Amino acid sequence: MNREFVEAMQQVALERGVSTEELLAAFEDALKKAYLLREKKLSKEDIEAGKGPQVEVYLDPQTGQIEMVEVKRVVEKVTDPDKEIALSEALQYDPEVQVGEEMEFPIDPQEFSRIAIQNLRQVLTQRLKEAERNRIYNEYKDKEGQVLTGQVTRVDNKGNVFVELGRGEAYLPRSEQIPTEKYHPGQRIKVYLKKVDKSAKGPSLLVSRAHEELLKHLLKQEVPEIAEGIVEIKAVAREPGRRSKVAVTSHNPNVDPIGACIGHKGQRIQAVSAELGREKVDIILWAKDPKEFIRNALSPAQVGSIEVDLEKKKAKVRVSKDQHSLAIGTGGQNVRLASKLTGFDIEFEEAEVSDLDEAIRKAALEEEEAKKKEMAEAFERLFKDE
Repeated sequence: MNREFVEAMQQVALERGVSTEELLAAFEDALKKAYLLREKKLSKEDIEAGKGPQVEVYLDPQTGQIEMVEVKRVVEKVTDPDKEIALSEALQYDPEVQVGEEMEFPIDPQEFSRIAIQNLRQVLTQRLKEAERNRIYNEYKDKEGQVLTGQVTRVDNKGNVFVELGRGEAYLPRSEQIPTEKYHPGQRIKVYLKKVDKSAKGPSLLVSRAHEELLKHLLKQEVPEIAEGIVEIKAVAREPGRRSKVAVTSHNPNVDPIGACIGHKGQRIQAVSAELGREKVDIILWAKDPKEFIRNALSPAQVGSIEVDLEKKKAKVRVSKDQHSLAIGTGGQNVRLASKLTGFDIEFEEAEVSDLDEAIRKAALEEEEAKKKEMAEAFERLFKDE
Protein backbone atom coordinates (compact mmCIF):
# COMPACT_ATOMS: atom_id res chain seq x y z
CA MET A 1 0.00 0.00 0.00
CA ASN A 2 1.08 3.59 -0.52
CA ARG A 3 0.05 7.15 0.09
CA GLU A 4 -1.79 7.35 -3.26
CA PHE A 5 -4.06 4.48 -2.20
CA VAL A 6 -5.00 6.32 1.01
CA GLU A 7 -5.70 9.52 -0.93
CA ALA A 8 -7.94 7.57 -3.31
CA MET A 9 -9.86 6.18 -0.34
CA GLN A 10 -10.24 9.69 1.08
CA GLN A 11 -11.71 10.80 -2.24
CA VAL A 12 -14.19 7.90 -2.18
CA ALA A 13 -15.16 8.82 1.38
CA LEU A 14 -15.86 12.38 0.27
CA GLU A 15 -18.02 11.20 -2.65
CA ARG A 16 -19.97 8.74 -0.51
CA GLY A 17 -20.61 11.26 2.27
CA VAL A 18 -18.76 9.35 5.01
CA SER A 19 -15.70 10.19 7.07
CA THR A 20 -12.23 8.97 6.07
CA GLU A 21 -12.04 7.23 9.45
CA GLU A 22 -15.19 5.22 8.65
CA LEU A 23 -13.79 4.15 5.27
CA LEU A 24 -10.38 3.18 6.69
CA ALA A 25 -12.11 1.18 9.43
CA ALA A 26 -14.18 -0.58 6.75
CA PHE A 27 -11.00 -1.48 4.81
CA GLU A 28 -9.27 -2.76 7.96
CA ASP A 29 -12.34 -4.88 8.69
CA ALA A 30 -12.34 -6.23 5.13
CA LEU A 31 -8.62 -7.12 5.39
CA LYS A 32 -9.19 -8.95 8.67
CA LYS A 33 -12.09 -10.94 7.18
CA ALA A 34 -10.05 -11.81 4.08
CA TYR A 35 -7.32 -13.31 6.28
CA LEU A 36 -9.78 -15.32 8.36
CA LEU A 37 -11.64 -16.58 5.29
CA ARG A 38 -8.61 -17.57 3.21
CA GLU A 39 -5.97 -18.52 5.75
CA LYS A 40 -8.09 -19.84 8.62
CA LYS A 41 -10.86 -21.27 6.43
CA LEU A 42 -13.60 -19.78 8.62
CA SER A 43 -17.13 -19.19 7.38
CA LYS A 44 -18.72 -15.73 7.39
CA GLU A 45 -21.06 -16.91 10.13
CA ASP A 46 -18.12 -18.01 12.33
CA ILE A 47 -16.37 -14.68 11.76
CA GLU A 48 -19.50 -12.75 12.72
CA ALA A 49 -19.79 -14.90 15.84
CA GLY A 50 -16.24 -13.93 16.88
CA LYS A 51 -14.69 -17.34 16.31
CA GLY A 52 -11.10 -17.78 15.18
CA PRO A 53 -7.92 -15.92 16.17
CA GLN A 54 -7.78 -12.33 17.33
CA VAL A 55 -6.50 -10.26 14.41
CA GLU A 56 -5.60 -6.58 14.60
CA VAL A 57 -5.06 -4.33 11.60
CA TYR A 58 -3.72 -0.79 11.47
CA LEU A 59 -3.51 1.35 8.34
CA ASP A 60 -1.38 4.49 8.69
CA PRO A 61 -3.40 7.28 7.01
CA GLN A 62 -0.21 9.28 6.38
CA THR A 63 2.01 6.67 4.71
CA GLY A 64 -0.44 3.98 3.67
CA GLN A 65 1.61 1.34 5.48
CA ILE A 66 -0.35 -1.62 6.85
CA GLU A 67 0.48 -3.51 10.02
CA MET A 68 -1.34 -6.79 10.59
CA VAL A 69 -0.84 -9.12 13.55
CA GLU A 70 -2.39 -12.18 15.15
CA VAL A 71 -2.68 -11.78 18.92
CA LYS A 72 -2.41 -14.72 21.35
CA ARG A 73 -2.46 -14.88 25.15
CA VAL A 74 0.21 -16.86 26.96
CA VAL A 75 -1.23 -19.65 29.14
CA GLU A 76 0.03 -22.72 31.03
CA LYS A 77 -2.40 -25.03 29.26
CA VAL A 78 -4.06 -24.19 25.93
CA THR A 79 -7.85 -24.54 25.73
CA ASP A 80 -8.40 -22.32 22.68
CA PRO A 81 -5.59 -22.75 20.11
CA ASP A 82 -6.90 -19.83 18.03
CA LYS A 83 -6.47 -17.32 20.81
CA GLU A 84 -3.91 -18.91 23.17
CA ILE A 85 -0.29 -20.11 23.09
CA ALA A 86 1.40 -22.43 25.60
CA LEU A 87 4.11 -20.90 27.78
CA SER A 88 6.59 -23.53 26.65
CA GLU A 89 6.12 -22.51 23.01
CA ALA A 90 6.01 -18.79 23.75
CA LEU A 91 9.41 -18.96 25.51
CA GLN A 92 10.95 -19.99 22.21
CA TYR A 93 9.99 -16.60 20.77
CA ASP A 94 10.61 -14.52 23.91
CA PRO A 95 12.61 -15.95 26.84
CA GLU A 96 11.22 -13.27 29.20
CA VAL A 97 7.52 -13.75 28.42
CA GLN A 98 5.14 -14.58 31.29
CA VAL A 99 1.72 -16.21 31.66
CA GLY A 100 -1.11 -13.74 31.05
CA GLU A 101 0.82 -11.56 28.60
CA GLU A 102 -0.15 -11.17 24.94
CA MET A 103 2.11 -11.92 22.01
CA GLU A 104 1.78 -10.48 18.52
CA PHE A 105 2.67 -12.56 15.44
CA PRO A 106 3.09 -10.49 12.24
CA ILE A 107 1.03 -11.33 9.14
CA ASP A 108 2.02 -10.34 5.62
CA PRO A 109 -0.96 -8.21 4.49
CA GLN A 110 0.02 -8.17 0.79
CA GLU A 111 -1.43 -11.64 0.19
CA PHE A 112 -4.86 -10.57 1.47
CA SER A 113 -4.96 -6.93 0.32
CA ARG A 114 -6.31 -7.79 -3.14
CA ILE A 115 -9.12 -9.90 -1.63
CA ALA A 116 -9.77 -7.20 0.93
CA ILE A 117 -10.19 -4.58 -1.78
CA GLN A 118 -12.66 -6.86 -3.56
CA ASN A 119 -14.62 -7.34 -0.34
CA LEU A 120 -14.37 -3.66 0.58
CA ARG A 121 -17.30 -2.70 -1.63
CA GLN A 122 -19.63 -5.10 0.17
CA VAL A 123 -18.37 -4.09 3.63
CA LEU A 124 -18.46 -0.41 2.72
CA THR A 125 -22.01 -0.67 1.38
CA GLN A 126 -23.11 -2.29 4.63
CA ARG A 127 -21.30 0.32 6.72
CA LEU A 128 -22.80 3.15 4.65
CA LYS A 129 -26.28 1.74 5.10
CA GLU A 130 -25.78 1.48 8.86
CA ALA A 131 -24.37 5.01 9.05
CA GLU A 132 -27.26 6.36 6.96
CA ARG A 133 -29.79 4.56 9.18
CA ASN A 134 -28.22 6.04 12.30
CA ARG A 135 -28.19 9.53 10.79
CA ILE A 136 -31.86 9.27 9.81
CA TYR A 137 -32.81 7.89 13.24
CA ASN A 138 -31.00 10.68 15.10
CA GLU A 139 -32.45 13.34 12.81
CA TYR A 140 -36.07 12.23 13.21
CA LYS A 141 -35.82 11.21 16.86
CA ASP A 142 -35.29 14.91 17.60
CA LYS A 143 -38.44 15.70 15.57
CA GLU A 144 -40.68 13.24 17.41
CA GLY A 145 -43.87 15.04 18.49
CA GLN A 146 -43.67 17.58 15.65
CA VAL A 147 -45.89 18.14 12.60
CA LEU A 148 -44.09 17.62 9.28
CA THR A 149 -45.05 17.98 5.63
CA GLY A 150 -44.45 14.96 3.41
CA GLN A 151 -45.34 13.40 0.07
CA VAL A 152 -47.27 10.16 -0.38
CA THR A 153 -45.06 7.63 -2.18
CA ARG A 154 -47.31 4.56 -2.23
CA VAL A 155 -50.40 2.91 -0.79
CA ASP A 156 -50.31 -0.85 -0.18
CA ASN A 157 -53.17 -3.30 -0.78
CA LYS A 158 -54.20 -3.05 2.89
CA GLY A 159 -54.67 0.70 2.66
CA ASN A 160 -51.53 1.60 4.62
CA VAL A 161 -49.83 4.75 3.34
CA PHE A 162 -46.09 5.50 3.03
CA VAL A 163 -44.97 9.12 3.20
CA GLU A 164 -41.60 10.56 2.15
CA LEU A 165 -40.44 13.08 4.75
CA GLY A 166 -37.13 14.02 3.13
CA ARG A 167 -34.45 11.51 4.12
CA GLY A 168 -36.83 9.00 5.67
CA GLU A 169 -40.00 7.17 4.67
CA ALA A 170 -42.79 7.22 7.26
CA TYR A 171 -45.59 4.73 7.85
CA LEU A 172 -49.19 5.98 8.09
CA PRO A 173 -51.33 2.96 9.11
CA ARG A 174 -55.09 2.91 8.59
CA SER A 175 -55.66 3.35 12.32
CA GLU A 176 -53.89 6.75 12.15
CA GLN A 177 -55.61 7.97 8.98
CA ILE A 178 -58.61 10.25 8.60
CA PRO A 179 -61.32 7.74 7.51
CA THR A 180 -62.93 10.14 5.04
CA GLU A 181 -59.68 10.83 3.16
CA LYS A 182 -58.28 9.07 0.10
CA TYR A 183 -54.52 9.11 -0.47
CA HIS A 184 -52.61 8.85 -3.75
CA PRO A 185 -48.92 8.96 -4.78
CA GLY A 186 -47.58 12.48 -5.17
CA GLN A 187 -50.08 13.97 -2.71
CA ARG A 188 -48.57 16.39 -0.15
CA ILE A 189 -49.95 16.08 3.38
CA LYS A 190 -49.20 17.26 6.90
CA VAL A 191 -48.58 14.50 9.46
CA TYR A 192 -47.83 14.27 13.16
CA LEU A 193 -44.61 12.31 13.87
CA LYS A 194 -45.93 10.04 16.61
CA LYS A 195 -43.06 7.60 17.20
CA VAL A 196 -39.51 6.90 16.01
CA ASP A 197 -38.01 3.44 16.58
CA LYS A 198 -34.97 1.50 15.44
CA SER A 199 -35.50 -1.71 13.47
CA ALA A 200 -33.40 -4.23 11.53
CA LYS A 201 -34.39 -2.55 8.26
CA GLY A 202 -33.64 0.95 9.54
CA PRO A 203 -35.53 3.69 11.38
CA SER A 204 -39.27 3.15 11.73
CA LEU A 205 -41.22 6.43 11.51
CA LEU A 206 -44.86 6.24 12.61
CA VAL A 207 -46.99 9.23 11.61
CA SER A 208 -50.62 10.19 12.20
CA ARG A 209 -53.36 12.29 10.64
CA ALA A 210 -55.82 11.42 13.42
CA HIS A 211 -53.85 12.72 16.42
CA GLU A 212 -55.14 15.68 18.47
CA GLU A 213 -51.72 17.36 18.21
CA LEU A 214 -52.16 17.78 14.45
CA LEU A 215 -55.33 19.82 15.05
CA LYS A 216 -53.54 21.89 17.71
CA HIS A 217 -50.68 22.60 15.31
CA LEU A 218 -53.02 23.71 12.53
CA LEU A 219 -54.90 26.05 14.88
CA LYS A 220 -51.61 27.52 16.09
CA GLN A 221 -50.58 28.02 12.47
CA GLU A 222 -53.83 29.78 11.51
CA VAL A 223 -54.51 31.74 14.72
CA PRO A 224 -51.76 34.25 15.68
CA GLU A 225 -53.33 34.72 19.12
CA ILE A 226 -52.64 31.04 19.90
CA ALA A 227 -49.08 31.24 18.57
CA GLU A 228 -48.47 34.34 20.75
CA GLY A 229 -49.94 32.70 23.87
CA ILE A 230 -52.85 35.12 24.22
CA VAL A 231 -55.37 32.36 23.51
CA GLU A 232 -54.70 28.92 25.01
CA ILE A 233 -56.03 25.55 23.89
CA LYS A 234 -57.10 23.77 27.08
CA ALA A 235 -58.50 20.52 25.67
CA VAL A 236 -59.18 18.75 22.36
CA ALA A 237 -61.55 15.90 21.48
CA ARG A 238 -61.51 14.44 17.96
CA GLU A 239 -63.39 11.99 15.81
CA PRO A 240 -61.05 12.35 12.80
CA GLY A 241 -62.63 13.50 9.56
CA ARG A 242 -66.03 13.99 11.14
CA ARG A 243 -66.07 16.38 14.08
CA SER A 244 -63.88 17.88 16.79
CA LYS A 245 -64.40 20.05 19.84
CA VAL A 246 -61.66 22.41 21.04
CA ALA A 247 -61.85 24.19 24.40
CA VAL A 248 -60.08 27.56 24.49
CA THR A 249 -59.56 30.41 26.92
CA SER A 250 -58.11 33.92 26.68
CA HIS A 251 -55.42 35.41 28.89
CA ASN A 252 -56.45 38.88 27.72
CA PRO A 253 -59.97 40.06 28.71
CA ASN A 254 -60.10 42.15 25.53
CA VAL A 255 -59.61 39.15 23.24
CA ASP A 256 -62.53 36.83 22.46
CA PRO A 257 -60.95 33.35 22.18
CA ILE A 258 -63.79 31.86 20.11
CA GLY A 259 -63.86 34.78 17.66
CA ALA A 260 -60.07 34.67 17.33
CA CYS A 261 -60.15 30.99 16.39
CA ILE A 262 -63.04 31.30 13.95
CA GLY A 263 -61.66 34.40 12.23
CA HIS A 264 -63.34 36.91 9.92
CA LYS A 265 -66.21 35.18 8.14
CA GLY A 266 -64.91 31.87 9.48
CA GLN A 267 -61.76 31.98 7.35
CA ARG A 268 -59.38 30.64 10.02
CA ILE A 269 -61.46 27.68 11.13
CA GLN A 270 -62.36 26.85 7.50
CA ALA A 271 -58.65 26.65 6.63
CA VAL A 272 -58.10 24.20 9.49
CA SER A 273 -61.15 22.16 8.47
CA ALA A 274 -59.96 21.98 4.84
CA GLU A 275 -56.58 20.57 5.92
CA LEU A 276 -58.38 17.80 7.85
CA GLY A 277 -60.66 16.56 5.09
CA ARG A 278 -63.49 19.02 5.91
CA GLU A 279 -63.64 17.88 9.53
CA LYS A 280 -66.14 20.06 11.45
CA VAL A 281 -64.34 21.88 14.27
CA ASP A 282 -66.38 23.34 17.16
CA ILE A 283 -64.66 25.99 19.28
CA ILE A 284 -65.84 25.84 22.89
CA LEU A 285 -65.24 28.34 25.69
CA TRP A 286 -63.32 26.63 28.49
CA ALA A 287 -64.51 27.26 32.05
CA LYS A 288 -62.88 26.51 35.38
CA ASP A 289 -66.25 25.49 36.81
CA PRO A 290 -66.94 21.89 35.65
CA LYS A 291 -70.69 22.55 35.33
CA GLU A 292 -70.13 25.52 33.08
CA PHE A 293 -67.54 23.65 31.04
CA ILE A 294 -69.93 20.72 30.51
CA ARG A 295 -72.71 23.11 29.50
CA ASN A 296 -70.46 24.76 26.90
CA ALA A 297 -69.17 21.40 25.65
CA LEU A 298 -72.73 20.16 24.94
CA SER A 299 -73.51 23.08 22.63
CA PRO A 300 -75.32 23.61 20.32
CA ALA A 301 -77.82 21.90 22.66
CA GLN A 302 -79.35 24.00 25.45
CA VAL A 303 -79.41 22.11 28.70
CA GLY A 304 -80.81 22.75 32.16
CA SER A 305 -79.29 22.07 35.58
CA ILE A 306 -76.16 19.95 35.94
CA GLU A 307 -75.13 17.80 38.88
CA VAL A 308 -71.51 16.62 39.05
CA ASP A 309 -69.72 14.00 41.08
CA LEU A 310 -66.10 15.17 41.12
CA GLU A 311 -64.74 11.96 42.62
CA LYS A 312 -66.40 9.61 40.13
CA LYS A 313 -66.11 12.16 37.29
CA LYS A 314 -69.79 11.76 36.43
CA ALA A 315 -72.34 14.39 35.46
CA LYS A 316 -76.15 14.25 35.32
CA VAL A 317 -77.63 16.80 32.94
CA ARG A 318 -81.30 17.78 32.76
CA VAL A 319 -82.52 18.43 29.24
CA SER A 320 -85.89 19.01 27.57
CA LYS A 321 -87.34 16.45 25.19
CA ASP A 322 -86.81 18.66 22.14
CA GLN A 323 -83.13 19.22 23.05
CA HIS A 324 -82.38 15.64 24.08
CA SER A 325 -81.50 14.30 20.62
CA LEU A 326 -79.43 17.41 19.85
CA ALA A 327 -77.48 16.97 23.09
CA ILE A 328 -76.75 13.34 22.21
CA GLY A 329 -75.93 14.11 18.57
CA THR A 330 -75.92 11.84 15.53
CA GLY A 331 -74.90 8.40 16.68
CA GLY A 332 -74.04 9.82 20.11
CA GLN A 333 -71.26 11.98 18.64
CA ASN A 334 -72.01 15.22 20.53
CA VAL A 335 -72.11 13.65 23.97
CA ARG A 336 -69.06 11.45 23.23
CA LEU A 337 -66.97 14.45 22.27
CA ALA A 338 -68.27 16.49 25.22
CA SER A 339 -67.38 13.65 27.62
CA LYS A 340 -63.90 13.31 26.17
CA LEU A 341 -63.37 17.07 26.21
CA THR A 342 -64.44 17.58 29.83
CA GLY A 343 -63.33 14.24 31.26
CA PHE A 344 -66.81 13.56 32.70
CA ASP A 345 -69.13 10.64 32.01
CA ILE A 346 -72.32 12.49 31.00
CA GLU A 347 -75.85 11.14 31.52
CA PHE A 348 -79.07 12.86 30.52
CA GLU A 349 -82.38 13.18 32.36
CA GLU A 350 -85.41 14.53 30.55
CA ALA A 351 -87.15 17.36 32.40
CA GLU A 352 -90.70 18.71 32.17
CA VAL A 353 -91.08 22.06 30.41
CA SER A 354 -91.95 23.96 33.62
CA ASP A 355 -89.03 22.33 35.44
CA LEU A 356 -86.71 23.06 32.54
CA ASP A 357 -87.69 26.74 32.40
CA GLU A 358 -86.70 27.05 36.04
CA ALA A 359 -83.53 25.08 35.44
CA ILE A 360 -82.55 27.26 32.48
CA ARG A 361 -83.26 30.41 34.49
CA LYS A 362 -81.12 29.11 37.35
CA ALA A 363 -78.38 28.06 34.94
CA ALA A 364 -78.41 31.50 33.30
CA LEU A 365 -77.97 33.13 36.71
CA GLU A 366 -75.11 30.78 37.53
CA GLU A 367 -73.49 31.55 34.19
CA GLU A 368 -73.82 35.30 34.76
CA GLU A 369 -72.29 35.02 38.22
CA ALA A 370 -69.44 32.90 36.89
CA LYS A 371 -68.70 35.44 34.15
CA LYS A 372 -68.69 38.30 36.64
CA LYS A 373 -66.30 36.41 38.88
CA GLU A 374 -64.04 35.54 35.93
CA MET A 375 -63.94 39.17 34.74
CA ALA A 376 -63.15 40.38 38.27
CA GLU A 377 -60.27 37.91 38.55
CA ALA A 378 -58.95 38.96 35.13
CA PHE A 379 -59.16 42.63 36.14
CA GLU A 380 -57.20 41.94 39.33
CA ARG A 381 -54.53 40.04 37.37
CA LEU A 382 -53.90 43.11 35.22
CA PHE A 383 -52.84 45.07 38.30
CA LYS A 384 -50.84 42.16 39.71
CA ASP A 385 -48.87 41.86 36.45
CA GLU A 386 -47.84 45.50 36.75
